[in-house]
Amino acid sequence: LNPKYTFDSFIIGPFNELPHAAALAVVKNPGLVYNPLFIYGGVGLGKTHLLQSVGNEIVKNFSDKKVKYISSEKFTSEVITAIREQGVKKNSIETFKEKYRCVDVLIIDDVQFLSGKEKTQEEFFHIFNILYENNKQIIISSDRPPKSIMYLAERLRSRFEGGMTADISMPDIETRIAILKAKAQEKEVSFSEEIYQYIAESIKTNIRELEGALNRI
Repeated sequence: LNPKYTFDSFIIGPFNELPHAAALAVVKNPGLVYNPLFIYGGVGLGKTHLLQSVGNEIVKNFSDKKVKYISSEKFTSEVITAIREQGVKKNSIETFKEKYRCVDVLIIDDVQFLSGKEKTQEEFFHIFNILYENNKQIIISSDRPPKSIMYLAERLRSRFEGGMTADISMPDIETRIAILKAKAQEKEVSFSEEIYQYIAESIKTNIRELEGALNRI
């Protein structure tokens, strides 16, 4: 987890109120409400920030809980490694599964990259079930809703849709300006209202690009 991603630095607007409220509810009662929590939205809209904020807050408030944040690409890589080592270490797949069984909060980012990877989906399905049945919290992000992820096993899609699904849409101009001001404050610089307005009007769909423009200035 990256400590810079916190709820305090997450700017709330009409475009992300629902996922933000759901994330806060999960922080208070991990595994007991909104499980799984599935957050989806376009690139650069703050999904990773929100997911990592949940992880950091749970680590802070529940010192006994084991939190694991991983990208779906890294998860796939671990599955491939376990399969490859099975010939040398006969229990490599079991060791891989065991590592996840003891997790209290599993956060997996960009789950759309599991599309078409049948073996990885199968392993994730088993891990998902074990955690879910033991009231362990599962938080997932994607760039699209579960029904729009191509080549995703129906049983996984059904699991994803069985909890809370919330989308992050594009921020309005007021929120974009608020984000720019917050980023500027973090960097201990300030600009005129005209500059904030100009950047916010020029970049409408990606918060990461907003920050990039601010960095260049």
